[in-house]
Amino acid sequence: MSVSSFDELVQKLNQRLRRRNTKFRRCVSPEERLMVTLRFLATGESVSSLYFQFRLGKSTISYIVQGTCKAKWDLLHDEYIPHRTTQQWTEIAGKFYEITQFPNCLGTVDGKHIRILKPPGSGSLHFNYKKYFSLILMAIADAEYKFVAVDIGAYGCTNDYKVFKNSNMGRRVYSGNFSFPNPRPLAGTTEPNMPFVLVGNEAFQMSGNLLKPYANRGLNDCKRIFNYRLTRARHMVKCAFGILTNRWRIFTRPIQLKIDCIDDVVKACVILHNFCQTKDPMSSESVPLVSDNPSENATGPRSTAAVSRLRDSFAQYFMSPAGSVPWQE
Repeated sequence: MSVSSFDELVQKLNQRLRRRNTKFRRCVSPEERLMVTLRFLATGESVSSLYFQFRLGKSTISYIVQGTCKAKWDLLHDEYIPHRTTQQWTEIAGKFYEITQFPNCLGTVDGKHIRILKPPGSGSLHFNYKKYFSLILMAIADAEYKFVAVDIGAYGCTNDYKVFKNSNMGRRVYSGNFSFPNPRPLAGTTEPNMPFVLVGNEAFQMSGNLLKPYANRGLNDCKRIFNYRLTRARHMVKCAFGILTNRWRIFTRPIQLKIDCIDDVVKACVILHNFCQTKDPMSSESVPLVSDNPSENATGPRSTAAVSRLRDSFAQYFMSPAGSVPWQE
């Protein structure tokens, strides 16, 4: 984060973070409150370690981190993760096609496991298929590695499809109530009108606004090329998660906080991720992708015949002169 970005962030949060001096002690300034919080998120250091760096009490640091994280979400989420209008969705689709050559694509959806310590009395609710305790960050990302919508806090034992289906954004996607643009022809064609879609992995259920790859058995050239083109677009969310983890190193080890505080920390990191990608964007070229190991329940529920025909139409488009690209073979 550049100095100018830090100063801008202080200005946005100043009123919420400012405290009054008393005759007993001087308050911690908004600049120092933000600095302590950013240090905590960017390094993943413990509160005990920050105590020696900033000479603040351990309980004071815990209070500052939690309050500042809440302030970031409350004051900045309307600006950096707003409810998208139809025009904004259209702009996202245009950028997606420019970068990934996948037409009528509004974003890519996936989940990331946030490693945590086992909460007391939680049993195996947070124990995931990767054999550690976690909660899930479910996100839709655009072609610029920014998060368009997020759902935070699902149990780690839950598969991606159930998390997405039960989240507010998932219900809106499956019900067609997300202000998506009206169907239009794919790039280079004049008919038929095709819906705008999100893309996801095999764990999701397809719908009229969400596509996933064909099962990896009995693939012909058409299906194989479709899987490649879709996976290429789907890597945008993997890159976004990679940048998030690379910038905020708190995600590289178990977060040693109460579960409610962890939700606030993840929310703050998501907001800061979009803020930094807007002000000081980081390229994904030097950032390793988040591992894409298939889960133990990698196949989602069956789709309707109409949705399967929609996927077939996209696959045939990628084989046509209008939709094919030289490197897809």
